[in-house]
Amino acid sequence: MAHEIETMFYNREVPWHGLGVKVEKTLNSPAALKMAGLDWEVLQRPVQVDGVVLNEYQANVRSSDKSVLGIVGRDYKVVQNQDAFAFTDKLLGAGTRYETAGSLQKGKRVWLLARMEQNEILGDPVVPYLLFSNGHDGRNAVRVAITPVRVVCQNTLNLALKNAERSWSATHIGRLEDKIPAAATALSLANKDLEDEALRTLALTDLYLNELSKSAQSLVKKKVNDKEIARLVEQVLPLTPDRSRHNRIYELRSELLLRYHEAPDLRDFRGTGWGFINAVSDLVSHTAPKRYTTTFQENRFAKVTSGAVELDRAVRLLLAM
Repeated sequence: MAHEIETMFYNREVPWHGLGVKVEKTLNSPAALKMAGLDWEVLQRPVQVDGVVLNEYQANVRSSDKSVLGIVGRDYKVVQNQDAFAFTDKLLGAGTRYETAGSLQKGKRVWLLARMEQNEILGDPVVPYLLFSNGHDGRNAVRVAITPVRVVCQNTLNLALKNAERSWSATHIGRLEDKIPAAATALSLANKDLEDEALRTLALTDLYLNELSKSAQSLVKKKVNDKEIARLVEQVLPLTPDRSRHNRIYELRSELLLRYHEAPDLRDFRGTGWGFINAVSDLVSHTAPKRYTTTFQENRFAKVTSGAVELDRAVRLLLAM
């Protein structure tokens, strides 16, 4: 998502991704839709060239300003912004709290981030967040991602796990409100395809959280001494062919070692693989860049779905030990 953010809000506390406009109250779907600047629809209009209608194509047009979001095929089905909130409400149940939502690239891509029920991993409270993103330009499918956040330090734990995906594509199922009766408030879903998609999403989310817990239990049993930690730091942050980057890499290595040895929240995990993973997560979640760019926070938020290279590398190295 390292592109221009058009509109966005966050709820109460400054979020771990550091983006958005603060609101004081928990927002339900209609309020979140409006505060995020997503209270518009995608209209589909014919495409003409020199007065000739191209029947195999149609234009996705934003209702608020009539801007063209993308040219798509005739079979393309729009997932409206309000449909995304309706789907997530049905998925997570009544009282869903929206951490943030917004659009980028002038509405071509939109997302919402919902806070899920708090879990616990190795005695630490962990809050999972469900990201629903969608493209109206015909290039980006609906995607769902899970990002657990360790509450004590606000570190993201979206690890690349061998037996569970942290993000996946959801079916482009069109106008969800047409498939859910307007008066329905129960969690049962009227449309079989929609119900299957919701169940699949919940199953994949549960699978990821279970595998994360298992991985944490495995990593906390891996004992690592200071010499092994020093070697891991060099492997997680290797020198690049670009020698102009070497000073920065040495700085990051020193910072990672400092976080591993000194962070108070790692007291119980120091000397273990899980302690090192959390030190790396702390580094990638909170380290300030050498130079702040206009897309710094967007780049950090992009790691919700793509993950951090350094964190993934640390997991692979430790599990291979």
